[in-house]
Amino acid sequence: MMKAKKRFSYWYLLLIIPFIATLWPGIYAFDKPRLFGFPFFYWYQLIWVILTAVITAIVYIKVKDVD
Repeated sequence: MMKAKKRFSYWYLLLIIPFIATLWPGIYAFDKPRLFGFPFFYWYQLIWVILTAVITAIVYIKVKDVD
């Protein structure tokens, strides 16, 4: 039996966004603006944790049935 060759899906490219957004700390290593007393450096990263989970879920949903 031959395995079916899986095709590349462009949905996977969405996973690059969080990587690029957090790659260089110099982009977001600031104290202000503050959100609820937290420096920008911390809440920026926390938002990307949540956004990464959402992006990963979207990619999973879009490619799980592509065979």
